[in-house]
Amino acid sequence: MAILAGDALFPLGFRHIVSHTPSELVPEPRLLRVITEIARAVGSTGMAAGQFLDLEGGPNSVEFVQEKKFGEMGECSAVCGGLLAGAEDDEIERLRRYGRAVGVLYQVVDDILEEKSRNGGVVDVDERKKKQKGKGKSYVEVYGVEKAMEIAEELRDKAKRELDGFEKYGESALPLYSFVDYAADRGFGIGDSSS
Repeated sequence: MAILAGDALFPLGFRHIVSHTPSELVPEPRLLRVITEIARAVGSTGMAAGQFLDLEGGPNSVEFVQEKKFGEMGECSAVCGGLLAGAEDDEIERLRRYGRAVGVLYQVVDDILEEKSRNGGVVDVDERKKKQKGKGKSYVEVYGVEKAMEIAEELRDKAKRELDGFEKYGESALPLYSFVDYAADRGFGIGDSSS
């Protein structure tokens, strides 16, 4: 039943985009690019590929799984916003890299917070390895909390670097910067390994 619901909701989303977006606000070519971007992100080379490898791949597929499952969604969101706003192609590419970094960052931090909430913040490596069998892939599961925190910091820096050049948009670009910090800092600071 869940698969049928997903099959029904997906085209409904496209129909909603097409029928509820005023053409005087968003020209048709931009709207078509948004639809193409969404289809790419969730399709067989996007999120679906990441989900498949999450279920079937080995532990050395963690980067690909995270990029596809979570990076694709962040990338799609950032790119679609840029397309709707009329961003230039070079800005779209920067938003693509920004969104991918932020999408993975958000999930890495989510996994860190989940791991730290178990056992009062004490990470039992043997227990983690037992739970990892047959479970999805995350940087925490494969590398541990400390390395995952390093990866999160790298992703935060990468996302912010991609926003260099968006200063010309002034305050309208602030939410992009703010979301990077929110994704990284919710629940703790990345630099605070004792949290």
